[in-house]
Amino acid sequence: MSPLVRIATRTYPPDVGAAPFRLRALAKALVERGCEVEVLTASHPAAGPGDPGVATRRAPVLRDADGTVRGYLPYLSFDVPLTARLLTGRRPDVVVHEPPPTTGVVTRLTSRLRGIPYVSYLPDVWSQGAVAAGAPVPVLRAVEIAETTALRGAARVLAVTDGMAREVIGRGVAAERVRVVGNGVDVDVFRPGPPLAAHGLRVVYSGTMSEWQGAEVFVRAFAQFARERPDAHLTMVGGGVDVPRLRQLARDLPTVDLPGTVPPERAAELLASADVALASLVPGTGYDLMSPTKIFAATACGTPVLFAGVGSGAQLVRRHDLGWVVEHDPHAVAQALRSVTAPTVHDRERLRAWALEHGSLAAAARRAADAVLELL
Repeated sequence: MSPLVRIATRTYPPDVGAAPFRLRALAKALVERGCEVEVLTASHPAAGPGDPGVATRRAPVLRDADGTVRGYLPYLSFDVPLTARLLTGRRPDVVVHEPPPTTGVVTRLTSRLRGIPYVSYLPDVWSQGAVAAGAPVPVLRAVEIAETTALRGAARVLAVTDGMAREVIGRGVAAERVRVVGNGVDVDVFRPGPPLAAHGLRVVYSGTMSEWQGAEVFVRAFAQFARERPDAHLTMVGGGVDVPRLRQLARDLPTVDLPGTVPPERAAELLASADVALASLVPGTGYDLMSPTKIFAATACGTPVLFAGVGSGAQLVRRHDLGWVVEHDPHAVAQALRSVTAPTVHDRERLRAWALEHGSLAAAARRAADAVLELL
C-alpha cells in the first residue's frame, strides 16, 4: 500500500494566494513520488474535483466578507472540527500542517495520540506578524506559545528562507529537524507576454495587502509621482485587511486601480505588461525574514521589481540585480519611480531566466516533498 500523507490547511485551491498554491504544489509532488495524499481543508463554493491522486476533504468554515478564512473565529471554526477529522479515518504515515499556530497545536495533539510524525510547513512567523498587527499582549503571548509548541513537536520544519530557519532553531527546534525548501511561483502561469506597444508607465502590485506589507507607501508615492507623469498608471490586485483603507486613500487618484483579488492568470498578464512590479515589507515587524513571492511572480514575467523595505526580500533584489531597493518611504519610492524606464527584451529574458532557476514553485515543492518523505 502506498504511503498516505495527510495535509491539514484552512486554505487550498480554489482559494487564491501563496499558501494554497504552495500546498497544492506539495501535494502534486508527493503524488509524483508514489504517495497517496489527503487534504483536509475548508469548503469553498467554487471547489472542483481536484487533482489526480489527491483526495480533498472539505468541511464548512467561517469566512470574512472577502471570502477569506482569516481572523481568530474563522481559524477556530476550522481547527476545532479538525481535531476529530485528524483522529478518524485511515491512519496516515505523516501529517503536514500549515499555519495558523492553532492548526499546529491541533496537529501536534492528534499526531501524538495516534503515534504519527508531523511536519510544520512554515512560510512565516505568525507571532511576529501578530506584533505587526498590533494584537493585545495576551493574544501575542498565546500565539507565541501555540507556535512554539507546534514547532518543537514537529519531526520536520520546512522553512522557506535561511533566516526563517535560524528563527526556528532559535525557538528551540533542533537544527537537524529543519529543512530550507525555498519558495516560488508557477512559472508556467507567470511568464512573459507578447511584445507591448508604446504606452505610459505601467506599475503593478500583485499580492496581499496587510499590515506587514505596508502597501500604503505605494499609493502615497504615486500621489506625488502622478503629478509629474500623468501617463503613469498603478494597478494593485489582491486581497488583505488594508484593501478598504487603500481604496479610500486612492479615491482621488484616477490613475490608481484596486480591483481586488483576480485569478493568477490575470495577475500574470498584468505583471507581464508592467514596466515595474512593486513589493514591500514594513521594517521591524519580524517579516523581514520573508522573501515575498511577489518578487518571483514579477521576475517570472520578465518584469523588474521595486522593493520598499529591508530584510530577505531587499537582499534578494539587490544581490541578483532584480530592480531597485529603497526605504519604506513614499518620497523614496516616488524618486525611484522617476528613474524607471521600460525594460528591454534582454532585461526581461535575464529576469525570466533567473526566476526559472531560483523561483520555481514546483522545484520548491519537490524539495519539500523530499523532506516529508525522509520521515517514511
